[in-house]
Formats: sequence, C-alpha cells, structure tokens
Amino acid sequence: MNVLTKFALLAGVAALCLSAPATAQEAAPGGPAVADQAAADQTNGQDSSDIVVLGFGESRQVQTVSAIDMERLTPGTSPLKAIAKLPGVNFQSADAFGAYEWSTRISLRGFNQNQLGFTLDGVPLGDMSYGNVNGLHISRAIISENLASTTVAQGAGALGTASASNLGGTIQFVSRRPSDAIGLAASGTYGSDNTWRGFARLDTGDIGGGLKGYVSYGYLSTDKWKGFGVQRQHQVNAKLEEDLGERGSITAFVNYSDRRENDYQDLSYDIISRRGLRDDNITDNYALALQIARVYQNQAALAAYQAANKGSAAGFVAPWTGAGFALPTGFGTVDDAYYDAAGLRRDWLGGVTFDGKLTDALSIVSTTYYHHNKGQGSWITPYSPTPAGAIGGAGQPLPLASSAAYGYASPLGFRTTEYGIDRGGNLTRLTLDTGANQLQVGGWYESNSFTQARRFYGMSNTAPDRNARDFQSNPYFTQWNGKYDTETMQYFVADTLRLGALTLNGGWKGMRVKNQANLLTGTLVNGRIKAEDWFLPQVGAVFGLGNGAELFASYTENMRAFVSSATTGPFATTQAGFNAIANTLKPETSKTIEGGARLRSGGLQLSTAGYYIDFSNRLLSFSNGAGIIGNPPTLNNAGSVHSYGAELSAYYRIVRPLSLFASYSYNKATYEDDVRNAAGTVLTATAGKTVVDTPEHMAKGEIVYDDGAVFARAGADYMSKRYFTYLNDQSVGGRVLVDASIGYRFGAGGGVLRGFAIEGSVTNLTDKKYVSTIGSNGYTASGDNQTLLAGAPRQFFVTLRTGF
Repeated sequence: MNVLTKFALLAGVAALCLSAPATAQEAAPGGPAVADQAAADQTNGQDSSDIVVLGFGESRQVQTVSAIDMERLTPGTSPLKAIAKLPGVNFQSADAFGAYEWSTRISLRGFNQNQLGFTLDGVPLGDMSYGNVNGLHISRAIISENLASTTVAQGAGALGTASASNLGGTIQFVSRRPSDAIGLAASGTYGSDNTWRGFARLDTGDIGGGLKGYVSYGYLSTDKWKGFGVQRQHQVNAKLEEDLGERGSITAFVNYSDRRENDYQDLSYDIISRRGLRDDNITDNYALALQIARVYQNQAALAAYQAANKGSAAGFVAPWTGAGFALPTGFGTVDDAYYDAAGLRRDWLGGVTFDGKLTDALSIVSTTYYHHNKGQGSWITPYSPTPAGAIGGAGQPLPLASSAAYGYASPLGFRTTEYGIDRGGNLTRLTLDTGANQLQVGGWYESNSFTQARRFYGMSNTAPDRNARDFQSNPYFTQWNGKYDTETMQYFVADTLRLGALTLNGGWKGMRVKNQANLLTGTLVNGRIKAEDWFLPQVGAVFGLGNGAELFASYTENMRAFVSSATTGPFATTQAGFNAIANTLKPETSKTIEGGARLRSGGLQLSTAGYYIDFSNRLLSFSNGAGIIGNPPTLNNAGSVHSYGAELSAYYRIVRPLSLFASYSYNKATYEDDVRNAAGTVLTATAGKTVVDTPEHMAKGEIVYDDGAVFARAGADYMSKRYFTYLNDQSVGGRVLVDASIGYRFGAGGGVLRGFAIEGSVTNLTDKKYVSTIGSNGYTASGDNQTLLAGAPRQFFVTLRTGF
C-alpha cells in the first residue's frame, strides 16, 4: 500500500467521522459462554472510569482491566500489553504494540503461555502458541477497540473455563456489545517507522424488535524498527444481537484476520557482542545472503569430507567453486543473519450464543463456534540449497548454477512450516439460582483437525523471486506432512453458597483429551495418546469483614492435556522416541493454594495475595540446534516445580481526574528434580535451579489524569533478571520501561474538530537498550543460545479519533 493510498484510507475514516455523531459506546460484556463469571461482573459497583478492578467478591486472585484503559494505549496495542501492569504478569514483546506474534510471550507466576488458558466470550483460543496448534492469538481473534474487558485469574480460572491448558491461570477477554444507539467510532494513527493504523466501527443501533449490531474494520502497517520488512494486518469484526427481552438474547459474531509480518532475527549473546542489538536479517542484500550460504555449504562439505577421510582434504571438490571458505567481514557464523523470515496467518472465527432464562430460577448460556486457519512460517535458509530443476517463484524450472558442483540451482532454499486448523465445538452452562445458593453444571466439546507440513521451495541464484509474506506454491520437497486430530470433552459442577458475610464455593471438573497423529509424508510419528482426569476439584471462600474489607482463599487442581503437533508435544520426535514414551508419559498437573485480603474505601482499592504451587509431571522439551535447522526436540517428564510468592496491588483515585495504580509481585519458582534418563542417570542437574523466564521481582506503576478534556498517562514497568538456561548460567538483566501519552478531547467549542480527540504517545520513553523476549527458539541446559529478541527502541505515535 503506497503513501497516497494510506492517506486516502485515513482521510476516508476522518470524513466518515465528521459525518456521524460521536456516541458513547457501551463497555459491557457480551454474554460470555461458560466463562469466568468474574469477567461479566467485575465492574459491578465500580466507577465506570476505573482503569482496573481488583476482584472483590472472588475467592481467587482475579483482576480486570477495562475498555477505557485500552483507549489510553496506542491504537492497535495488544490487550496483553494492557494487563502487563497487573501483579504476577510477565509480558514481553519485541515491538511497540505487543502484537508481533513470534516475540509475544506472557506468563503468570512462572507458568509459561502454553500452560495458561485463554478465551474470548467463553470461546477457547487454545494456548495462543505461535505454531497455531489449537487456537489463535487474541491480536487476531478480535480488534482491540472491540474489547470491553480483560480479566486475569493469576492462579486458576473458573471451573467452567473452556481450556485444556490452564495449569497456571486464565486470561479471559470479553467483547463489547452492540450499542443501543446508531453511531460511528473511528481513529487514524501515524508514527515511527512509517506506522499507519486505521479503525472504523459502525453501530446500527436498535433497528427494531431489539435487533442491533456493528461491523468494524482495522488496518495496521508498520516497517520493522530495524532491518527491512513490513508487519501488516487486515481485520474485520461483525456482531449481531437480538434482545429477546425477559427470555434473554441471541448473539452471533464473525471475525476475520489476515496477518503477515516479516520477522526479526533471533539473537544470542555471541551475536550481540559482535553485531549489537540491532543485528537483523539482510533482506535488502540478496547477493550477500547468497555469498554467506555458499561459504557455509563449502565449510560444511569440507568438514564432512575430512571426517570421512581421516582429516585429509585431498580430492575435495567444493559445492560452490570460487566462493571460498571465509564468511564475509563482520559475520562470525551463518546464523548471524538470514536473508528473510516471516509469519502468515489467515483466520475466520465465528459463533452463535443463546443466553436465556428457561424459568425464573433456571438459565442457560450455550455457544457453538467454528474456527478456520491457514498459516505459514517462512524461513529462507542457507541450510537447504535449491536443487536444479526446482520450480522458481515465477513458475519456471531453475537451471543449474554455473558455479555449483553438486547439482544446485541456488545456495538458498525457502523453508516453510504450513498450518491448517478446522475446529468447532459447543459450550453450554446451566445455572440454577435459588437465592442463597447457586448451582452450575456445564460442558465443553471440541473437535480439532490440525494439519502441519514442512516444505521447501526453490530460490533463484540471481535475484529474489519469492516473497516471504506470500503463501507459496510448487514445493520441490516435502520433509513431512501430518494430520493431527484432537477431541476434547470437559464437564464441570460448581456450587456457590452465600451465608451472610461468608460465601463458599466449590466443585470439580473432569476432562478427557484424545490426541491422534496420522503421518502422511516423512518419518515422524503415527500414534495415539490421551490425557484424562474426571475429578479436578476447586474450593474457595470469601469472608466480608465490613467497611469494604474481605478475606479470600482457594484451592485448585488442574491438568494440562497433550497437544497434537509435529513441532510440539509428544508427537514432535521420531517414531521410536514416541513409542518409548507413549505409555509412560504423564500430563502436567498443578495444585494451587492462595489466599489474601482486599480493601475498598472511597477511591482506594487494595489487594494482597500469597500463594503456593505444586507443579508435577513437568514436560521438558530440549531444543537441539538453531531453530532454522528444525531438529526434533526431546520430550520427557522431568519432575516437579515448587513456587511460592506474594502479590500486592493498589488503585487510588486521588481526585476525580487523577488516579494511581501500582503493583508488586515476588515469585520464587525452582525445579525440584534433576533431569534423568530412563536408567536414572543425571542428564542435567536442575534441582534447586530457578525456572527459566521467571523474574523474582516485578514492580509496575501508572499515573492517569483525565478531566474530560485533557487526558494523560505515564507508566513504568520493572522486571528483574531472567534465566534462559535450565542450569541458570545464562540470564538477561533486569530493566525498567516507561511509556507515556497525552491527549485532548475537543468539546462544543472545537469547531471542525468537535467530538474528536487527538493523542500523542511514546513507547520506551527512555530509549532503553535491552533484551525483551527470551526463549524464542526454546531453552537449552547451559551455554549461549540463539533465543533472544531485542526490545523496540523509543517510538512516537499520533492518533486522531472520534466516537469513543
């Protein structure tokens, strides 16, 4: 999209804004199906402008960030970045928006992203992993402006949460409902690195008989902040609601996303020491990428020849004559920089929810949903040269390169990991409310057909003829191709009893997840495995002390099911490796005890919590080599992890325009066992070591001013050091990040800008140089590893919006 087209897009949005009245939009949940009830009730009794609600009335640590808080962030910012201020939340990303999926990581109390549960209006998003195994990322599931709230349960989600991975907590997103009044909301953003972001949403209002809806469109395009490449996304959200009066409502939604982003280069400390944090792929220099690949292949061929000939090089013929054996100046390894890499994701997510009253005491919420995904992870690799005769990007056979001795057309190959998801399911909850007692029963069923393939495509020896952001065709080789079926069944029973100042709740859930791998091509795995536990209890209590104070406590047991994939989980190995573990591998489980106190007095909210976690049957997957090589990892049960910690949070509205929020969390998470092989021999002495990517200390603070016209926000985020090896011999240091924004809303005297708001924002205000994401390519036992991503530098953005 050229500059004139981008200006036309934003000008069109502005013109629509000027022609429509600015209407206040509701920020109420839209009938979540089998979702944490806190997500629907958190704002009860709160000021509508509160930025965070600290879970009053809940027997667990539960906190909610409202839509008004999202509005204070740069448009397009991930809702995960909005909840980073909450205690116990460890969020990382290599971009300013927190939306670049390869780098985005979130963890709670030492549990990583794959061990958490995520839902949107109750619909499961899977574990939001980059590899698209069983869901999709929230940044693709919905446009951030269409979210009403985000609720974090740091220790354990509600029994009815539709997740097979929530060992260590849940994050539940609730979308906004259609407005009762017709209106248009729109915004346009421009900023650093040629960032363009546009958004528009049209609400129909009540068009008769209680029928109302909205349709919205979001567009984001930004150049990478280092190197060369673009990250862009198109999104469409549509929602329709029929209000049935006392009988309830029927809601339908369809969300579409097309996301394509060039990747940043993964770094190691060795690369950083030689080339700096701004090292990146060399997408602007194809000739250099070809030369590096030729030299590497000469080096590898010589080493193999000498190993087979007792160190002699006599008679050796290099694959690339004339290329030599020395990498270009400034390059220490072939992995310092690749030519290009990218991630492509195209998703459709839709569903229908019936939320109704069957009798005065009995109600039902039932959601049926479907998700279709097509994805591709692209890596232009020097490890797999293109053979002569392979089809090039223009559809032509590629000739033998003149300098090639081994039948190569090019020293580069285009490697993909290709994904496809077709999953559907239903969630249903029945609630019987008899006043002092509320009984809930419900279930979740999902069938997921996931396809995954590793393919290679031909690259030219002269000029690039394939774009990493395009879906590819005409592969010259399929390394493996598999179909992975997952069937999930879950039920729950929950009861809440109110006895004056004391509220008791308890119940259990049961779950069975069957995984089956059907290898179509290659040498990976065929087989079946399942995780099953029909009784996972949860109990809790809340006791009101009066004057806005309360105590809470809970105990929860959870299990994480296996995932079905060629690159993660039990199938991500050889057939012999799977056969060895199929009957002995146990699913991960956790037991969480937490308790604390809350206080609400005037404009003050305080919350404190302590917890202890026993995490058993930990699955450990050792990465083997650079990520681009694609070696199968090694998966084993590796003992237990014990974690304990404390969390403090405070929200204070000093006066009507001014509020403060602060949080602090301490977490001590250690491995309890050494990693041993089947014979009992210690492979890695991890006992007593700190869990990777688990900072002991995190402190966050935020100040917000909003008098209706002028609004401003400044926030700081401190995180202590994090280890990226299991033996704790490598770590990244602590850092403090500061973001800020300021804006103005034009009132009746604003002339042509009446009803508009203008906002300026800056991320990483102090221009901190730091490592953000760790573990992008997994973790190793010890030593340096190319698994780090640099954080984005200071960036500026300006936004014009109306209708919010």
